[in-house]
Amino acid sequence: MKIQNYINGEFVNPIQNNWIDNYNPAIGEVYGQIPSSTKEDVQKAYEAAQKAFPTWSNTTLDKRSKILSKIADLILEKLDFLAEAESKDNGKPISLAKQVDIPRAASNFRFFANAITQFSSEAHESVGLNAVNFTLRQPIGVVGCISPWNLPLYLFTWKIAPAIAAGNCVVAKPSEITPMTAFLLGQICTEAGLPKGVLNIVHGLGTSTGQAIVAHPKIKAISFTGGTKTGAHIASVAAPMFKKLSLELGGKNPNIIFADCDYDKMLATTVRSSFANQGQICLCGSRIFVEEKIYDKFKKDFIKKVAELKVGNPSEESTNIGALVSKEHLEKVKRYIDLAENEGGKILFGGDKVAVKECEQGYYLQPTIIEVFDNKCSLNQEEIFGPVVTIMSFKTDEEALSLANDVKYGLSSTLWTNNLNRTMQFSKQLHTGIVWVNTWMLRDLRTPFGGQKDSGVGREGGFEALRFFTEPKNICIQYE
Repeated sequence: MKIQNYINGEFVNPIQNNWIDNYNPAIGEVYGQIPSSTKEDVQKAYEAAQKAFPTWSNTTLDKRSKILSKIADLILEKLDFLAEAESKDNGKPISLAKQVDIPRAASNFRFFANAITQFSSEAHESVGLNAVNFTLRQPIGVVGCISPWNLPLYLFTWKIAPAIAAGNCVVAKPSEITPMTAFLLGQICTEAGLPKGVLNIVHGLGTSTGQAIVAHPKIKAISFTGGTKTGAHIASVAAPMFKKLSLELGGKNPNIIFADCDYDKMLATTVRSSFANQGQICLCGSRIFVEEKIYDKFKKDFIKKVAELKVGNPSEESTNIGALVSKEHLEKVKRYIDLAENEGGKILFGGDKVAVKECEQGYYLQPTIIEVFDNKCSLNQEEIFGPVVTIMSFKTDEEALSLANDVKYGLSSTLWTNNLNRTMQFSKQLHTGIVWVNTWMLRDLRTPFGGQKDSGVGREGGFEALRFFTEPKNICIQYE
């Protein structure tokens, strides 16, 4: 199957007719090709977006809202089909895509279809000066959206929906590893009546296609989700051009467990927060810190629960952990596991590749638990982004807080305790953009999303996203 670029409402081949193989990670085989687009394709997409911008930016909020709502409806109508496509492209269980990825993609469009009708600006009366100030929030123009492979349609739409809701036109690049649902989204947008050129999807490598979007002199903002190293490169290119930047980058998130927690809820949630989506979620709690009083009990119970997880074919309902996204990523994760003993760690469970029946060439790995004794080891400092967690004990609140913050990342953290004072102290002092207390991955789309330190710049979600995708302009009128 050949995926095509979606430019000006039409599906087209790349100008230079170069292609990239697309793999099914569950079986380790090529099942299609995608465009290897160049700056010429990006320029063509930009021109379509620029042509569409004057009309789209002046389209009524009601009309924009109805089109976005229609896109959401169509995504849900095609839920099974999209979930199967996501699973085939990414390796995740179909059941997960049906429960999380595809419904969330629809929710992204539905949320911003409604949010744009409630998005207001400010007015200020200058008393005694006979003046009124009011703020216009105007769309930026043509913006670039670049999304990762771990939650392909989920995160692709998380950027596109607010961008077009705010009146912008978009040149978007999905990950070259997981292009299928982005391709299908183009079909959905056409069916929903999105005008030509409002959304343009250009497939290809980050080093060529992505670079062309970031470096384009007239694309005025970049919203990127991906690795910290790539984010730093994007910033180095875009910042001197004074583009607006939203960078949602890596995470090495602490999961802090105190003895006074709701133990059963904590245990079940920790299994999920460790290994959901094969651990390939930037919000996974990959560093588990457990109070010494319950450390031995937790270790025993956690190993038992993780051992019950089934690694298998993503199409089977009973599968808990599917394939990793690519052979290269599998090898990267395995190299970290192989470092464990050299760094003084101990593999308590897992660590081996898995041969799944009738999928022997697929990219499968056991969920892995590693006990570590030094927070400075690379297993605790570097983002692995796979089904691998470390566990470590602590004695005091101060030690737990120090361990949690002693890393260059600051995306999210999870705290398990029923002590209100501790909850408030940790929530204030944890150096992360998100703190979950006695839960994980409970998301309200109205809230700001993003990280501190090397986990990124800016915030997505709710009105924060609409503020990013608009420019404020103050108007001052003096009257007699």
